[in-house]
Amino acid sequence: MADTNTLIETKPKATTGITSEGWLTDSWYLACVSTEVKPGRQVRRNVLGQPLVVARTDKGEVFALRDICPHRLVPLSAGRQVETNGEATLECPYHGWRFGSDGVCRHMPSLTGDEAYDPEKVKVRRYPVHEAHGAIYVFIADDPRFTGAPDVPAPNFGPLPEKPKFVIEDVFNAHMDDAVVGLMDPAHVPFVHNQWWWRPPSVGLKLKEKPFIPADRGWAIDRHKPSSNSKLYKWVFGDEVETEIHFQLPGFRWEIISNDKARLLTLTCLTPEGPKRTRITQLTWWTGAPLLHLAIPIAKPMARKFLRQDGDMVDLQNLGMEHQKAMMWIDDIDIQAKWYQMLKKEWAASRKAGRAFKNKIKPTVLRWRS
Repeated sequence: MADTNTLIETKPKATTGITSEGWLTDSWYLACVSTEVKPGRQVRRNVLGQPLVVARTDKGEVFALRDICPHRLVPLSAGRQVETNGEATLECPYHGWRFGSDGVCRHMPSLTGDEAYDPEKVKVRRYPVHEAHGAIYVFIADDPRFTGAPDVPAPNFGPLPEKPKFVIEDVFNAHMDDAVVGLMDPAHVPFVHNQWWWRPPSVGLKLKEKPFIPADRGWAIDRHKPSSNSKLYKWVFGDEVETEIHFQLPGFRWEIISNDKARLLTLTCLTPEGPKRTRITQLTWWTGAPLLHLAIPIAKPMARKFLRQDGDMVDLQNLGMEHQKAMMWIDDIDIQAKWYQMLKKEWAASRKAGRAFKNKIKPTVLRWRS
């Protein structure tokens, strides 16, 4: 494939399934890791430019609301959790209005009881949540008044331990689209990540051929032997090891490394916080591979450096984007970027038409030198 293409950046119009900023709605996003939300406490997060409060009751229930009290617009996350008629509620620190996990106001302390005013007529937006394996996801519906159950399955990455072994996080100064394309680009590794322990320059460039297949709302590199230069895999797992890589809308990428004795999964979650701000969270779980437990003090800073190298490249890219918006994409190394844009358009079209999502990706083998 020698076709050369130029991408002309155009800002999409807001329509069902996608915002004017180009973020997908009716979709699940990582809000935070479970350990960040202690019982009886809450944290503030920004998802798709929207302020959210993610809270956990004393009984362990997790819920998420719009983090703005409708009275005087103070963040509810700055308040405290109190019990109201046997129910956990979040109390605004300004005037004490209390909101249940469904977003309905349960109490307004200033009312005397003589007013013909029902506090439960006041509501803040509620976001469906899903907590699994140490991560909390929120569903951002296209309709802000949506109150039902999502028709999109919550993220599922297969069998995992109860909580990740370690988590690293960074913030890229990039639109989510640019962050996605940068993280799944296959040709930058020998130039950006040329550490001695991963891909030393002495290895040189080698021909890569990878089998790609369509997957649920995305695609996957089918199970295969890892590259011969992936030293870290061999050190931990030995020679008999296979790997597979998945991408799923709106922004989940996970890699599974396994053999008959061990399984490691690293999940990268992209959460858009603003037009040029994307939070990147990487969670790593494993079973077996006892050497990895000993390596955590070393592996964590190594992974953090690896991710920051991608963030540094985004910062350099921004210098060019100040003067030029169009990028040149070529085959085969940019096919995944094209798939991503194609699937985003299909997602918006399917949500607007009220029909099933159609993945038009066909099984193929992509080739490049890296």
